[in-house]
Amino acid sequence: MAHVKFTPNLQRFFPDLCECMIDAATVADIIPAVDQRWRGLADYIIDEQGALRKHVNIFVGGELLRDKQTLSDRVSADTQIFIVQALSGG
Repeated sequence: MAHVKFTPNLQRFFPDLCECMIDAATVADIIPAVDQRWRGLADYIIDEQGALRKHVNIFVGGELLRDKQTLSDRVSADTQIFIVQALSGG
């Protein structure tokens, strides 16, 4: 099961959000699983076409997600996934 962590900033929208273990083969599999636990979280992470939103980054095993369109990056039982709010500005 992949170990999924979230940036603390998301807790202002999902107060009970916490680390969790998800049985998944790809990052795309993780999104509906976390959305089932925290309704509306998927809308924050992905757009209507299933692509990663511009203000969100996902790290897979410490590396930035490669496939931001279909989220097909593979995960394994010991993969650490970190979902964060992307920062912008100057």
